[in-house]
Amino acid sequence: MSRIAGVTIPIEKKVEVALTYIFGIGFTKSKEILKKANIENKRVKDLSEEEESQIRKVLENEYKVEGDLRREVAGDIKRLKEINCYRGDRHKKGMPIRGQSTRK
Repeated sequence: MSRIAGVTIPIEKKVEVALTYIFGIGFTKSKEILKKANIENKRVKDLSEEEESQIRKVLENEYKVEGDLRREVAGDIKRLKEINCYRGDRHKKGMPIRGQSTRK
């Protein structure tokens, strides 16, 4: 079992896909991380401890993920609600924020 950034990533998947299980990392960022860590795309079970630690270092130094990112997003939404702007009101009411229609 591999744990990166507090998340257990699936062993049978390729590293590129497995990293997307971490909040804040999509497919493109996943490719960037592997490139910076100089790791080829292979299955997670085939990664050595050294390669896992390289991925962890890149994540810690260059990206906000998981808890920090969730806290930041929650703080942003809270600020919008407090200043009573239009987007904040939509968040309060649980409605679409960015102009999506509310009827079919």
